[in-house]
Amino acid sequence: MGRPDPEEGQLPAPVKPPDGGWGWIVLLGCFVITGFSYAFPKAVSVYFKELMKDFHVGYSDTAWISSIMLAMLYGTGPVCSIMVNQFGCRPVMLIGGLLASAGMILASFTTNIIELYLTAGVLTGLGMALNFQPSLIMLGTYFDKRRPLANGLAAAGSPVFLSSLSPLGQVLLEKFGWRGGFLIMGGLLLNCCTCGAVMRPLDMGMKRKMGKAQDKYEAKEMLPIGGKSEEGISTTDGTKKGKKTQKKPKKGKKLLDFSIFSNRGFIIYTISKFILVLGLFVPPILLVNYAKDTGVPDTEAAFLLSIIGFIDIFARPACGMVAGLKWVRPHVAYLFSFSMLFNGLTDICSARASNYTGLVIFCVFFGISYGMVGALQFEVLMAIVGSQKFSSAIGLVLLIEAFAVLIGPPSAGRLVDALKNYEVIFYLAGSEVVLSALFLGVASYCCLNRGKKEPPSENNPSAGGGSDTEEAESDVQEPEEHSSNHQPAHSTDNTMVAANEEANHVAEEQSGEGGGCPAGDGEVLARDGCNADQMVERDSF
Repeated sequence: MGRPDPEEGQLPAPVKPPDGGWGWIVLLGCFVITGFSYAFPKAVSVYFKELMKDFHVGYSDTAWISSIMLAMLYGTGPVCSIMVNQFGCRPVMLIGGLLASAGMILASFTTNIIELYLTAGVLTGLGMALNFQPSLIMLGTYFDKRRPLANGLAAAGSPVFLSSLSPLGQVLLEKFGWRGGFLIMGGLLLNCCTCGAVMRPLDMGMKRKMGKAQDKYEAKEMLPIGGKSEEGISTTDGTKKGKKTQKKPKKGKKLLDFSIFSNRGFIIYTISKFILVLGLFVPPILLVNYAKDTGVPDTEAAFLLSIIGFIDIFARPACGMVAGLKWVRPHVAYLFSFSMLFNGLTDICSARASNYTGLVIFCVFFGISYGMVGALQFEVLMAIVGSQKFSSAIGLVLLIEAFAVLIGPPSAGRLVDALKNYEVIFYLAGSEVVLSALFLGVASYCCLNRGKKEPPSENNPSAGGGSDTEEAESDVQEPEEHSSNHQPAHSTDNTMVAANEEANHVAEEQSGEGGGCPAGDGEVLARDGCNADQMVERDSF
């Protein structure tokens, strides 16, 4: 009837993100998932001393638990993308929540450090990875205009949970020991299943129901009012069912879309993120030991991380609000570049801090810049590739970042052991972050200028993602044009039906008979509906 059927090998029109409604519940779930994913590997470190005593191992051996968790979170990105593309976000998150909880529960019964690596490290890390990535994908489908703010609020879960899980772990350790603490932590991770359950996909069924109602309405418009009109409607449904048997084979969905590597913006983003991760996590890891070496007491040195976390809580939502402004959002990549430059210069300027006041000032500025980076990193990626390819893009980006995570902090630790000098490490980490900022800004500027000079082509694979609403409108535009082409045919058919009804009425008055099918080549539809099948079949084309 002029409207493309999504079951005939054509993709249904994307649903416009609601930017609210149930999306706020999805945002809350993403907030919890982000908090567990980033804070849990760090919060587990409160149990390390007890593990060292029970298993007679060193600190580096127990530190591998957190490292394996982070490696699974980043390194399994492509696996998560394939599972999301195959099964959807909600089932993957439910399975991930069960795996994360099962890993910590099983870890409470382990008898050696290797079993801890397999349970708390591999199993729990994999479970959190299966929750983290789908939650970001769902957030991108529910928000478009308010997406920067949504990403900033969701990213705030990391510092909030870090400031709460660490004290909670200490309390559990004192009252129940590390085994009881692991068991209770495993129960807390079951909340990931609750968050996965609320990740309801946007309903596509409403469009199909509206399409069926439109078909029946058009059939009633073509048929005269009478008892036989229902036959025409049922004939319309039967004709559509017959057409479904001849539908084209559905095109299989890619499990992992590698075509995003043809997008120059994605390549630039990936390279800059790899350089960024090499130095981004080094200062907070070495900050406490650096403060202790300068003569700061242990309690005050540990409080420095709390300052970073407290500033980070407010910096992420605030940066998300700024990124959502109309005059800022088109240039969000440059804001991301500025945040990285701010972070790198903060590291370099703090390298010579020799007292507690200087370190506190460093923590304030580092918390602001670190929060800006955390709030913008996934928003920029969504803007580059769009929501349709975000599931594949984030998986590949996290895999590449996994190598940087395994290279950056361990290399910095070895340099500290060799040089016994933290200043060089801060200079090196800051220089890496500054380099990533300059690369992203300069490369994006050059590519944008080049893209403006080149004439736009229809099949340009390097075009950016842009707004999801614009993508949805462009996808829906073709079916609307297709249906508009058939509107003249419908109006012509209605005119013919009206003329034929008048002719039939005149013929009946002349013959004096109320039944039967009047003869005549121009009579398409009689009052008793004997030619209704022909009319519906012709109009269906």
